[in-house]
Amino acid sequence: MAYSAIKRLTVYPLAILMRRWVAHASHKRTVADPVVVGVELLDGTVGYGETLARPYVTGETPEGVIESCRNVFIDRLLEFHPASFCDALEPIEALPWRDENGELIAAARAAVELALLDAYSRCFRVTLDQMIGWADLTGFGDPGSVRDIRYSAVLANATRAGTMRWLRLAWWYGLRDFKLKVGWPDDDRRVRGVVDYLQKPLAKGQATLRLDANGCWTKDEAVKRLGGWSDLPIVSVEQPLAKGAEADLPTLKACVAPPLMHDESLVTLEDANRLLEQKVADGFNIRISKCGGLLPSLRLAHLARKHDVMIQLGCMVGETSILSAAGRRFLEMTPGVCFAEGWHGRFLLTGDVVRKSLRFGYGGRGHALDRYGLGLEVDRARLESLCLDRPIVLEL
Repeated sequence: MAYSAIKRLTVYPLAILMRRWVAHASHKRTVADPVVVGVELLDGTVGYGETLARPYVTGETPEGVIESCRNVFIDRLLEFHPASFCDALEPIEALPWRDENGELIAAARAAVELALLDAYSRCFRVTLDQMIGWADLTGFGDPGSVRDIRYSAVLANATRAGTMRWLRLAWWYGLRDFKLKVGWPDDDRRVRGVVDYLQKPLAKGQATLRLDANGCWTKDEAVKRLGGWSDLPIVSVEQPLAKGAEADLPTLKACVAPPLMHDESLVTLEDANRLLEQKVADGFNIRISKCGGLLPSLRLAHLARKHDVMIQLGCMVGETSILSAAGRRFLEMTPGVCFAEGWHGRFLLTGDVVRKSLRFGYGGRGHALDRYGLGLEVDRARLESLCLDRPIVLEL
């Protein structure tokens, strides 16, 4: 249909100051650099998507996302003129994963995919959960995990004093699931300090503790570190080895107690199947902008459920409410999610692209979103004010 064809694609590279720095073994960040993509249809409907490109995750940069929109996705969008939302899903799922050089463009794909889903859900006045039946995701759909899930606290401070300060604040705010970033010389004091503070609720099953190494250890370092914490109630250890060192995972798994949660090593379904074949797939950290969008993330979660793999919804440091809303949609459709991250909003960012920034409430609770699309209204004036430079408009 002519009115459902795409008129233009606009790319907004953003720079948003953060209220505090966030650090892990791979990076220290003080400014958020999301890229927002807007898709405008001929009938005036606009949908928005977002990504955060990380070279150490998918190999992409914000500049690379812009180039992918220009050189890879724009020609594909010329083919869009669906008669219904379900008609749009086939070309959306067929969006490319690699550029002309064979390089992965999963982060760029996620921004474009989310913008298309948002636009066509609004255009045809149907909810995103229509994807469930279309994609044959048996067992998925309302209410997913939203009735039970609470957002986690992520402790990302290199010092024991800083870690304990944020731990106390998070506990007082009612958060009970904690992820501690590791990979610094002071790790043992930090880990044991957190365990001591949470000793009673951990023992009673009223709190949980996960570790995230961001791929900073070698196999021998991971065995030594995790072996030293074998007496501690650690639910999982995320990405203990660097991306590319997956061949060492079976040996590591045989030597340590905590389940392995895969993050940088898990981008595509091919990655997931390889981890399953290696028999090391204890948990999948599914981040929508890392995993190519909402529909691929749902397919990863469906595969995880089929193989009894723990599901964690991850987030990207510095994401705006657009990606937070996409994560909420994931939770609304996916049963059995164990942990969820995100919805930091203006707890972390000094600005956002919506009038009312999404951020969790006391106890890590989220709230319902509007019915169609990603469920929020982007403020274009705020979006443009946070742009690093002028928006990049690509007419079709």
